[in-house]
Parts: sequence; C-alpha cells; structure tokens
Amino acid sequence: MSLLSLALPAIRVYWIGFRVVLHQLLRRLLRPGWPLKPVFPLQNGNVAIVTGGTRGIGYHTVKYLARLGMHVIIAGNKEKEGQETVMKIKEEALNAKVEFLYCDLASMKSIHQFVQAFKAKNCPLHVLINNAAVMLVPERKTEDGFEEHFGINYMGHFLLTHLLLETLKQSGTHSHNARIVTLSSATHYVAELRLNDLQSSCLYSPHGAYAQSKLALVLFAYRLQHLLTAEGSHVTVNVVDPGVVNTNLYQHVCWAAKMVKWMTGWLLLKSPEEGASTSIYAAVSPELEGVGACYLCNEQRTKSVDVSYDEELQKRLWTESCRLVGIPDTAP
Repeated sequence: MSLLSLALPAIRVYWIGFRVVLHQLLRRLLRPGWPLKPVFPLQNGNVAIVTGGTRGIGYHTVKYLARLGMHVIIAGNKEKEGQETVMKIKEEALNAKVEFLYCDLASMKSIHQFVQAFKAKNCPLHVLINNAAVMLVPERKTEDGFEEHFGINYMGHFLLTHLLLETLKQSGTHSHNARIVTLSSATHYVAELRLNDLQSSCLYSPHGAYAQSKLALVLFAYRLQHLLTAEGSHVTVNVVDPGVVNTNLYQHVCWAAKMVKWMTGWLLLKSPEEGASTSIYAAVSPELEGVGACYLCNEQRTKSVDVSYDEELQKRLWTESCRLVGIPDTAP
C-alpha cells in the first residue's frame, strides 16, 4: 500500500470541492440575490419521508415541505433530537404536520422496523428523500458489517427505498407521480466503484469510500428509474447535488479545511437552507412531473459522471446490492 494510493482519493475530493466552491462564489458574485426562492404549489394531503431531517439540509427540507402543507415524517436515529425538531417546526409553522420515527440506517433491522411502523399508519407515500449521510469517517463497520460510508449512505437507502417502493407505486398516479429524491455529491465525479471491494477492505480511504458511496447512489437511481419505467410505474427517481454546504458533516476533514471553513464558510459555502433548495425542487416542482433519471444541481439538470450511465455497471451494482441485503434480484 503506497502513500500515493492513500493520498490520491483525498486530493481528488478536495480538488472537486475547490472547484464547486469557486463556482458557488462566482455565481454569488455575478448573480446578486442568488439563489432565488421559487414558489411551489401547495402539497396538502401529500406525504413525505425525509431521512436525516433533524439538522442541516434535511431540516430545512422538512420545514419547507411542511409549510407547503405536506405531512412529513422525519426518519432519524436520535429520538430526543427528532422530537425537539418536530416541536420546533410546529412552533414556526403552526399548521405543520410533522412527526418523527426512529430509523438507524446503519442497521437493516432498524430499517425494517421503521418501514413496519410507517406502514402501520396506512397512509400513502408521495415523496421519499434519501438525505442522510456520513462523511469522511474513520474506518469502521455498521451493525451488519458494511463499511460505514457504503452501509449508511448507500446500502441503508437502497434497502429503505426497496421496502417503501410498493407504497410509492400505489400512491403515484398518471397525473401526479410519486417521487424518490436521492442526495449525491460532486465527489461522485472523482469516485472509483470497486465492485470487488465495495467495503474498502483492501485499501481504506475515507475520501475514496465517501465518494464511492455517492457514485453508487447515482448508479442505483438510474437503474431503478429504468426498471420503473419499463413496468409503467408512476414513480420517478432523481439525484440531487446540493453543492458544498455549511453543515456539521465536516468534523472529519483535515485541519486546514476546517480552518478555511471557519474563516470563509459564510462566503464560500451555501447555507443549509440554500443547500436544501434543490432537494425541494426535485420533490415538488411541476417542471419535474413525470421526469426521472436526472442529476440536478442548483435546480438545473446537468450531466453526471460518464461511468454513471454505464448500464452494465448499474446492473452489476444492483445485483450485488440485492445479494447483500437479501432481496431477490428482480425488477421492482
């Protein structure tokens, strides 16, 4: 194991991060008042699940959707924080219908229990936002033995989406499709998907593992949309890139990056509210009605990395993911 092989993933991730931050800065300087806040139609009667909705991008996503009249369920792994978030949002938006259900994406058992609790409510599901994530954590395993980035960011959402898919399909209609929104990252552009070592056991780099999990989410979204379209389901799947956002995910970055963030984050990084704007757009914008397999950044469709369109790679990752979570490898 060479020092270069360990350093390259970090160099790639920080390089792509620098480019995104520079683009955000130029956009802010050249377009005063950006980002504009669009007006979306009310969502009264619609139901959404948002993972990791107690803080950061997820919190502002939940709050905005609740203000549109949507019934929002926060899926999170901190009960006290979740209940405090529900109370806070209800205080800010008096008629908000928000609730918290425990879901630990690091545990397949917990995910199954969450889905059972949700289905016991006998309510539809119009929007699923796969928002929760960990970033650059030291090498460690989830309860089920997955590398943590791969297990939480990707496998947890892969399983959750599959278990909720039937409800989404029953809730979507020809004129109003149900929507799956998955948050990825610009780091997927510099990621390597190692199908023979998805758990990063041969060479662990927190930067490489994080980027790989975000690329896997893009591949999963495109494959799922292909299968849903083939069977005529009224469900769309899109991927969101929120940009570089000033959240608490940066606790494991290098000291130099922490210093830069502390001194210039207010200028260079998006606020969590700004970071949530593309997730909200993907969840409720009429412009995306019936439109899937898009990679969205700054509320615009853009191109993901070339390898993400590789249908054979999508199939192979799908097959391996089904095996890992014990789901039959069949079309949804």
